[in-house]
Amino acid sequence: MQLLLRLSRGIDALNERVGQFTKWLILVCVLISAGNAVVRKAFDMSSNAFLEIQWYLFSAIFLLGAAYTLKHNEHIRIDLIVGRLSARKQSWVDILGGLFFLLPMASIILYFAWPVFTQMWVSGERSADAGGLLRWPVWALIPAGFGLLILQCLSEIIKRIAFLRGLIPNPAEKQGGQITDTIDQHLDPMLNNGGKA
Repeated sequence: MQLLLRLSRGIDALNERVGQFTKWLILVCVLISAGNAVVRKAFDMSSNAFLEIQWYLFSAIFLLGAAYTLKHNEHIRIDLIVGRLSARKQSWVDILGGLFFLLPMASIILYFAWPVFTQMWVSGERSADAGGLLRWPVWALIPAGFGLLILQCLSEIIKRIAFLRGLIPNPAEKQGGQITDTIDQHLDPMLNNGGKA
């Protein structure tokens, strides 16, 4: 279990970095959008590249931010039902939901998106609009985003199992707004003492 918890910790760190980077893309997207609107209104000029980069960035925010959202337990849930269950039962719902719904769905999307991305990469396909952008970067976001989501789902399953075994606090419970920090506080002594908390 120690090795799995270390793996989970590494996945969490990766998705935390990607999520922090993704937050900055929101600012970039807003600045490009505002700049494009000002140039269009003030100088009666427009660029298809600027329009397309906005939806590329929106795609990046959505796809790369999904794993970060899952890590922070901020995704949409059916709290009306699950919220009434005990923490242990909620963990079982998360484990089974991850194994039988999230992992298969994300794996299927990754499986079908990869050939499309490689085809776009090899062909160098561009937008049909004048001055448009290459298509492969936006298609690369699909396998990247779902790959990160698969990794984070595995991390969440590992943490839920560790919680059920009494090795870490409930990973779904926010303690002071920081889930990972609290888990790390319990995980460090356990890993350094041969698995004994």
